Amino acid sequence: MNISQVEEKIKALGDTIDKVEFIFSLLECYGKPKASITRLKMVGRGSYNLAKKEGEVLWKKQVYYKSTVSDKLLSTIDEMKHSESAKKHQPRFIIAVNDTQLVAIDTRTADTLDIQITQLKNRFDFFLPWANMEKAQFQPESPADVKAAEKMAKLFDMLRLNNAANDSNQIHAQNVFLSRILFCYFAEDTGIFEPRLFTGHVASHTAEDGSDLADYLRQVFDVMNLEVRTNVPNYLEDFPYVNGGLFADKLPVPTFDRKSRAMLIECGSDLNWSEINPDIFGSMIQAVVDPSQRGNMGMHYTSVPNIMKVIEPLFLNELKAEFAKHHSSRAKLEQLLLRLEHINIFDPACGSGNFLIIAYKELRELEMEIFKRLQEITKDGLIPLPRIKISQFYGIELDDFAHEVAILSLWLAEHQMNLKFKEVFGRCNPALPLNNSGNVVRGNALQKDWKNVCPLSDNTQVFILGNPPYLGSSLQSDQQKEDIAHVFFGIEGYKSIDLIASWFYKAARYIAGTGSRAAFVSTNSICQGEQVGLLWPNIFENNIEIDFVHQPFKWENNAKKNAAVYCVIVGLRNSSNSEKYLFKEGLSQTVENINPYLVATKRNIILPKRQKPLSRIPSMTYGSKPTDGGNLLLEPNEKDEFVKKYPEAKKYLKRFIGASEHTNNKERWCLWINDQELNEALTIRGISERINKVEEFRLNSTKAATRAIAGVAHRFGEPRYIASNSILVPIHGSDRRQYIPFGFLDKSFVASNATQVIYTGELYVFGLISSLIHNVWIKASCGKIKEDPRYSSTLGYNNFPVPSLTDQNKLDISALVLEILSSREQYPELSLSDLYDPDLMPPDLMEAHSRLDAVVERCYRAKDFVNDEDRLDYLFKLYEKMTGAPNA
Repeated sequence: MNISQVEEKIKALGDTIDKVEFIFSLLECYGKPKASITRLKMVGRGSYNLAKKEGEVLWKKQVYYKSTVSDKLLSTIDEMKHSESAKKHQPRFIIAVNDTQLVAIDTRTADTLDIQITQLKNRFDFFLPWANMEKAQFQPESPADVKAAEKMAKLFDMLRLNNAANDSNQIHAQNVFLSRILFCYFAEDTGIFEPRLFTGHVASHTAEDGSDLADYLRQVFDVMNLEVRTNVPNYLEDFPYVNGGLFADKLPVPTFDRKSRAMLIECGSDLNWSEINPDIFGSMIQAVVDPSQRGNMGMHYTSVPNIMKVIEPLFLNELKAEFAKHHSSRAKLEQLLLRLEHINIFDPACGSGNFLIIAYKELRELEMEIFKRLQEITKDGLIPLPRIKISQFYGIELDDFAHEVAILSLWLAEHQMNLKFKEVFGRCNPALPLNNSGNVVRGNALQKDWKNVCPLSDNTQVFILGNPPYLGSSLQSDQQKEDIAHVFFGIEGYKSIDLIASWFYKAARYIAGTGSRAAFVSTNSICQGEQVGLLWPNIFENNIEIDFVHQPFKWENNAKKNAAVYCVIVGLRNSSNSEKYLFKEGLSQTVENINPYLVATKRNIILPKRQKPLSRIPSMTYGSKPTDGGNLLLEPNEKDEFVKKYPEAKKYLKRFIGASEHTNNKERWCLWINDQELNEALTIRGISERINKVEEFRLNSTKAATRAIAGVAHRFGEPRYIASNSILVPIHGSDRRQYIPFGFLDKSFVASNATQVIYTGELYVFGLISSLIHNVWIKASCGKIKEDPRYSSTLGYNNFPVPSLTDQNKLDISALVLEILSSREQYPELSLSDLYDPDLMPPDLMEAHSRLDAVVERCYRAKDFVNDEDRLDYLFKLYEKMTGAPNA
């Protein structure tokens, strides 16, 4: 059941209720089986109703319901929440109603609802989990990280003025220095050091002009690497032994002046570093050392809510569900603790470690909840100690500074969680000396064998996650192309593949045949157009399937600028019969299967590049390409001057129309000269001059194919024009449009290669592709630039499944096309771009399109489509039926 169907059923309930029957009707609205509801209504043996009191219904794991005449529903529901029945049977929802009011609690999310029953139709989304659509839970962020990164940027800039970093060794030394300073700031504000130990000693033990600060810091760093100390000056004795390798290497320390010394102290004293999130701050601090990113401080880091969108469905939701399920079993909870100890988290593009750190923190939080519950049920003086270690967290990072920050951030996260653990349980592992810093290595993840970095074993489960880089083939560096070639060695067609596909493929190979899983943030390009055929067959052949998907969304964060990045999150697992989850617009839905286009269908379908239409519709081709250096084309003023000067040339001019001209009411012209007209045309001086320039342009080309057509300079380089009516297809569209603004042209127009063309005068063809159901198909099957679709004939139009049409169907569609064209003509002052803007579309044009949709969709089936997902699901099923195979 989908959300629209639920909404319709809730509206049908009306505003008055029968309190006895209400809960049964409500459950039915959300798709609960009628057989189950019948058993819930039963009395006695075999009934699902576990309630003991009249007026109550208690269905295990589902609902605890009570109807009452009392107007104190808040007190009623509080009693129900704390009852033994609720604790034992763990209903998802607790509901209390009287004649006019409804109060409810979602026991999983702790959300509450307090409404008049007449408002239920507006708040029906509260109970959507009954229909397998979960409300996504997002975590807030703190702006303190941005402020800290900006302060550090000022310090870094001051140091760079007097400290060159011209080679890799100098850059590495500065990177390590920044990591050490960050650790000291954090340590003095979180109890690792005594309060203000670092900034206080710098302020009181060094000269104000900064002349001796470098030497002082060098001594401090050396002391913090000494476990056994002799002959250490008294003023350095306060600094503890740190270990962990952070201060092990003797590296140059930058020189300071008065301003940079003051800023070093200010960064420590003006900020409370205990409020800093090492997971997010680490990403932003990368911008400190890369001035090219400075204006977008934190712009493209993966925010905490978006990281949670990855780790919750990947592993955290399952672990929390296991905890809830075995809430009262000591043995099962101890088994769960043991499982946590044998989980490894691996980010092969870890950057500064934000995914690893959020995952670490969440697992530590769950561990604490388990320990608290064990203390409640054992009563035998259990003394917890943390079992999850940062050595369970693995990463690969190419950038030197990000690698150093990732190691540092894991230490800081461990200390933060240890402080929380101590606050709850009264004891924890000591902060110093530091433990091993996790297994983050520096290197090229696409060249490394991941199993050497994060080994698999029979008693461990690995969860791969992250936000790898994504670049299309035209934007890839030579090294990135070499990396892709290494990953896809032996596989044909990889040269056009997106960079991020390499991570998905390596992850699929890594988890194949194991209980491990993977999930990455990605642009949605890997699930559109030709990328689907390039990547997904290679993943599926490893017996890997899509586990869950967050459909395209735009992420935002607390940076001063928000990144206009649209992404998807795709989870992978070994094939199984377990449920899969589709997340869209804050809801999750349980589905049987998710195909590579991120649509819930029963089977995986991969659309091929089809050269001819699957259905009985005319062929589509590209428009004509001039390859003329601009000499066969004329702007309106040039055309007017040309005709004024050479009136006899008028018959060789045609309207030249591309996507921009079509949608924005622009005008351009072109010379179109057939071979049999050439001699006559050359007698016109203006034409002969332009043809000579075309010939010269083509002869000077570096492309042999262009030089080869210099002898026919009167023709377009790629002439595809046919003297007939045609349908113009803009290649680039807008995701905001509900309909694609196709054009219907007569033979006086030459379509440019910025468009595609169907040479036909059949109005019903125009109607089919102008319909909503066709646009839904194009958005799913073709590639996009950001969120805007790019029309493809081979992937979209030629694969578009059209049912068998009767002559009457074609007549009905054609009649409505005439209405659409007539409606357009009523607004000559508006361009098609305006007419098809959803905020500006005239009501009569919208109405004409709606009537067309109804007629076209009736050709597919008699029953109305509920929404676009319903349309797409039907189209894929029809496609499979028409082709006879999932990948045909």
